[in-house]
Amino acid sequence: MTVPTFPIAAGLTVRGFTPPLRLADFKLIAFDMDSTLINIECIDEIADAAGRKPEVAAITAAAMRGEIADYKESLRQRVALLRGVPASALDEVYTQRLQLNPGAETLVRACQAAGLKTLLVSGGFTYFTDRLQQRLGLDWTRSNQLEIVDGMLTGRLVDQAWGDICDGEEKRRTVLETCAAMGISPSQAIAMGDGANDLPMMSVAGLSVAHHAKPAVRAQAMVAIEDGGLDRLLDVLRA
Repeated sequence: MTVPTFPIAAGLTVRGFTPPLRLADFKLIAFDMDSTLINIECIDEIADAAGRKPEVAAITAAAMRGEIADYKESLRQRVALLRGVPASALDEVYTQRLQLNPGAETLVRACQAAGLKTLLVSGGFTYFTDRLQQRLGLDWTRSNQLEIVDGMLTGRLVDQAWGDICDGEEKRRTVLETCAAMGISPSQAIAMGDGANDLPMMSVAGLSVAHHAKPAVRAQAMVAIEDGGLDRLLDVLRA
């Protein structure tokens, strides 16, 4: 049965519940990074340094729309195209191109003030998630690590203790693992994203939020923000 959606304000729709909910009833909020918490797809901007942005961006867009079944392979293909890019390009992307999306810091601070823990779980890269963790005081991150040898990207990823690639299933597993470690139910978690690889973690969270998302994501989310910043979530969550 299709769950009806209804707008509660311009560019803000909800499905399956009647707002407002209490922010303090939740204990964890999990964010996607690229095009959710921040304004860019980092891999596309790194590829720009190699003159390969159109090729990489086309694969990224198809993956986010859910048109590529094997996300891990699509990421490996894109990372391989970064071979030979100087590691200094990562800093250039971070300092010159990356910005927090409107309302991101406001939402993070409101969640922290209400006692929620914060998780950044991304198909992007540790270079960026580590810096955003410090910048925003986030509790945990999980993302992919680019291999760098002699100051150059090798076109490969480094395996980490938890596995090889943070794809949609790993995002889901990380949210569930974090909830278990906190001793909370997944129903006490919020998951926020924009692409198809965010749907698995959104499906297990008590509140799923689509931010300027692809149609397939917007269609399944409990909250869809189509206009304005991430802090519009606070319109349906009272402190």
